[in-house]
Amino acid sequence: MPDALPAAGQRQRSSATPLAWAYVALVLYASLYPFSDWRWPPGLALADLALLPWPPWIDHYDMVFNLLGYAPLGALVFLALRRAAPMALALAAAVLLPAGLSYASELAQQFLPGRHPSLKDLALNAGGAATGALLAGAAMALGLLRRWQRMQRRWFLPHSAGALALLALWPAALLFPAPVPLGLGQGLPLLRDSLAQLLDGVAWAEPAHALLAASSSAGPPLRPLGETLVTALGLLAPCLVAYSAARPGWRRLLLAGGALGLALAGMTLSTALNYGPAHALAWLTPHAVPGLACGLLAATLLAPLPPRLVAGVGLMALTGLVAGVTQAPDDPYFAQSLQAWEQGRFVRFHGLAQWLGWLWPFAAMGWLLARLAQRRPEA
Repeated sequence: MPDALPAAGQRQRSSATPLAWAYVALVLYASLYPFSDWRWPPGLALADLALLPWPPWIDHYDMVFNLLGYAPLGALVFLALRRAAPMALALAAAVLLPAGLSYASELAQQFLPGRHPSLKDLALNAGGAATGALLAGAAMALGLLRRWQRMQRRWFLPHSAGALALLALWPAALLFPAPVPLGLGQGLPLLRDSLAQLLDGVAWAEPAHALLAASSSAGPPLRPLGETLVTALGLLAPCLVAYSAARPGWRRLLLAGGALGLALAGMTLSTALNYGPAHALAWLTPHAVPGLACGLLAATLLAPLPPRLVAGVGLMALTGLVAGVTQAPDDPYFAQSLQAWEQGRFVRFHGLAQWLGWLWPFAAMGWLLARLAQRRPEA
């Protein structure tokens, strides 16, 4: 298919907007985790609630995290607003809006035991947002964003901002420990168990509770072929999301190769964070390697399909991925990894990566369904 560009009046929606909203949700989760034991701050008067203390201690890790954690948000807010607002207004909003979000989060932390609201954190968050906004403004001034937009129009179909946001979030979702390599969508068993616990003892919900309790019982573990299939689907799914937004041709093969590279990097980093650098490649089991090969082969064979057909196949792949991950057995090493994330220093990344790992396949399903529902002709 020729590399025809969209008409002059056809404008690509920026992927910075959905990414900014996703980042806001993740920041709120990380700031307010674990969302339990809320209480009024002891000895704090209502008039003093808006005042944040300056802590006497110094935690260099905490300072770096607070500074760098808000830099992407500042950049995303600037990029999302720049197309519709002047440079100065976009820069100001990219600093003030994240600073307001940080202030609201610090105020809310006063009601959470174990969290320590800090004026220093607010200052670092605002500084990080300003740094990200200035870097994004510099990239725009240097023409880097115009080059990206031209490349985006050549590589991707119109109205593909949602897919680009999903593809940008996928490597981060791989950082949370998974029972099977590339096995995203592992939140359904926890949701099922939580719902069963909630309905325990409720008279009118006894049939539903019995059904949930029966499905919670340990089933047969995944066979080696099942683990291989889940890994293959874990690689194929982002490839098909990319295909549904990309123009048919050789670029799709490059996108599949890029997905393989990101999968290798993401899983290796996740394993290194969980078990130490010496075991970074331990995830490349005899079942994972054939799964990667099968996923890449399937992505190569499906590359010529038109976008709408790709979206349909992608929905089936994502459904199979979630179903396979749900059947994955409990692993003591996997449970140990989760405990390290929840109780150690990984708690700062726990909410971010956890929700991405749980929800990414379902968000991708929503995108593909919306793609199938579109009636406008594809480029």
